[in-house]
Amino acid sequence: MHAMILRLTDHLPRGVRAHVTAERVATLVQFVKFGAVGLLGLIMDTATVYALRGRLGLYGAGIVAYCVAASANWLVHRMWTFRGQGSGPAHHQWGRFMIANLVGFVLNRGAYALMVTFVAAAASQPVIATTAGAVAGLFVNFYLSRRLVFR
Repeated sequence: MHAMILRLTDHLPRGVRAHVTAERVATLVQFVKFGAVGLLGLIMDTATVYALRGRLGLYGAGIVAYCVAASANWLVHRMWTFRGQGSGPAHHQWGRFMIANLVGFVLNRGAYALMVTFVAAAASQPVIATTAGAVAGLFVNFYLSRRLVFR
């Protein structure tokens, strides 16, 4: 993926190309991977909400689903997105990931809760709310994961 993005930079306008550095390309590659993993997390999040909403309600299911998806995302990020980065025992890194992403959690589940509370379509089809939540937390979680967990 890294090589493909580098090849694409040759087609950028000269003024933009002047700002392309190896570090920026590496960050873009990480962000694309982070987003791909986030999409998998969104699928897990949504599936968990649908599976548990009858037992726990939309809010309880949303909390459990976030924990399931965030834990799965951490594992894939550890193995793929940020492979070889970060240190310490895996359970410590998982804990740092969950704590570092609390800001993203507030944005994610805040958007989710607002959607299921005030948008009837999101309450009946929670995929709308889980998607809004995922987008709301994406950039913050990427930044915090890079700076605090996988450094």
